[in-house]
Amino acid sequence: MEPMPPLLQEQPMTKPTTDANFHQTLRELVQEVCQYPAQSPQRRKGLNRIVRLIQQSGKLWRENTSYYEDALQETWLYFSRNLCEATTSRNPYNPEEGSVITWLNAYLRRRLQDWQQQENEERVRRANSQVSKETGELLDPLDTVPAKSEAPSLVEEIEAWVVADETGELQRTHIHGHPEVNCQVLILRRLPPETKWRDLAAKWGLSISTLSGFYEKQCRPRLKEFVWSEGYL
Repeated sequence: MEPMPPLLQEQPMTKPTTDANFHQTLRELVQEVCQYPAQSPQRRKGLNRIVRLIQQSGKLWRENTSYYEDALQETWLYFSRNLCEATTSRNPYNPEEGSVITWLNAYLRRRLQDWQQQENEERVRRANSQVSKETGELLDPLDTVPAKSEAPSLVEEIEAWVVADETGELQRTHIHGHPEVNCQVLILRRLPPETKWRDLAAKWGLSISTLSGFYEKQCRPRLKEFVWSEGYL
């Protein structure tokens, strides 16, 4: 059995003494790791080592927000899929354009902005929601649309609109890297009787927060616009 290359040998994960040492070590490790096949144990081992090195460096962007861990999880997934070759992005990481830290922090901040916008929209939605006289709970206007058994015409119109997708917009609007998880599919799955988020998350191997967040940000506004255009809300 051939000995492991120097950078991938098991060794204490000590923080480099200077920024120059840190970035040099990181550059060399990335260069070495990307020489291995995508699914090889060497590639996985190297990626894990890079993650630990970055985490211990303290150079990763931090925010004290409720959605930081969700955004960070999306960032590490993006990192593993696009560091060496483009898998879910048009272009992989390019060392000529900056350090891995700069690349990761830029992506992480974009995801945090997306989550913040989603939270703001949810706050506005809740502020505009009605309050149930029976339970005191907030009701979204769309949630007050009767179920299919009570108002078949509306639900059938929605189904026909979603299935037809005349402009193709609903199919084109999908979770990054998952074209099969698009607004056409999600709206149909969430119509009465709706499929639970946990079942959809298990089906596609995505987190509930990713699915529901995408639905609230991208799919629900399109559905609401259609319902409004039909004069129901």
